[in-house]
Amino acid sequence: MLRIAVQSKGRLYEDTMALLAEADIKISTSKRTLLVTAPDFPLEVLYLRDDDIPQSVANGVADIGVVGENEFVERAEDAEIIQRLGFSKCRLSLAVPKQTDYQGVEWFNGKKIATSYPHILRRYLHENNIKADIHVITGSVEISPGIGLADAIFDIVSSGSTLVSNNLREVEVVMKSEALLIGNKNLDEEKKQILQQMLFRFEAVKQAEDKKYVRMNAPKARLNEIIEVLPGLKSPTIIPLADDEWCSVHTVLDQKRFWEIIGKLKELGAQGILVTPIEKMIL
Repeated sequence: MLRIAVQSKGRLYEDTMALLAEADIKISTSKRTLLVTAPDFPLEVLYLRDDDIPQSVANGVADIGVVGENEFVERAEDAEIIQRLGFSKCRLSLAVPKQTDYQGVEWFNGKKIATSYPHILRRYLHENNIKADIHVITGSVEISPGIGLADAIFDIVSSGSTLVSNNLREVEVVMKSEALLIGNKNLDEEKKQILQQMLFRFEAVKQAEDKKYVRMNAPKARLNEIIEVLPGLKSPTIIPLADDEWCSVHTVLDQKRFWEIIGKLKELGAQGILVTPIEKMIL
């Protein structure tokens, strides 16, 4: 049995549960307790605060965990990054009151900065030869300048709406963050095998992102031209039809170029184009 530590609430929790569900690892959320076992996969989920996850994985309370890169770097625990998951993206930034005449990072010399990430901030200030007073806060960091507790803040930024509502503006991006799958460095062979099975499922889900399975009827006279515009994984599948002048073409298209390619296919005479979303794709 493999134990994964997951944030107990919030956006990272929702994104992690969605990934597990897409990988067909069902976790009951109706009566959520501290520890829940998956009924159809050798995995149990341990719900924790996000800032407790790195330590729990490092000391073996959990075998693996999903945590924001910002928390992983801040805690500096002895665990390894297994995979970048690509969701829950944000950034750690310095922000100042909107009316501030900010000319550069030197502005922070002698200022008081409120943050929940003192280690990351301290390193950044040292690298830029800035001497500032770091005021550690757990909670609503963004209100600090407004109540006179600090001159600026260093905090997570996603959309930036929280900064705007507190009359702040982002001036320096210190690091970018996303969800990480981290692991204990001393997993036994059985747990490593379970982890590999889970990663295999995650990869199948990832490969299917923004992909469409496309089927169409194509005139054989223009088949070579149609194949040239299809950026399939390898080559499209060609199936003969009852009408000798037509065939059925099956392929996979990326969402980014979908409408551009569909337009070219129509111009080349493709008909009856059927588009199906892909749930998982194994290469």
